[in-house]
Amino acid sequence: MTLQIIRLTAADADLMTNVAEDVFDTEVVPSRLRAYLAEPVNLMIIAMDGDLVVGQAAAVIHKHPDKPDELYIDEVGVSPDWRRQGIARRMMQALFALGAERGCQACWLATEVANRPARRLYQSFGQAGVKIVMFDFDL
Repeated sequence: MTLQIIRLTAADADLMTNVAEDVFDTEVVPSRLRAYLAEPVNLMIIAMDGDLVVGQAAAVIHKHPDKPDELYIDEVGVSPDWRRQGIARRMMQALFALGAERGCQACWLATEVANRPARRLYQSFGQAGVKIVMFDFDL
């Protein structure tokens, strides 16, 4: 395996033409990807095995008027054949570094209670989960 962890930018969005199964929830729409990457607060890290994207982690820098910027990790996905090899951990570490470089002092994320593999990953960074109530609105 010749795995590379890469920060994806608008200039290299064409790397996303060959994506392994289950890296994203649905198919990547090129125009949406380019619009996402054009926003300076959006960050994306991908894992590539040769020319195949086998993982992705996306984050947003939240800016606040009353507190320091924080990094919100929106999504982490690794194709099933590449799981349990430290890929998600490496992508998250890359996002942590990017967030810190951009002045973020904290990072947060959320996952479903039943998503035990994700919870184990996040806990492996030495963090305990915090119980929250989430509301989901259709717009």
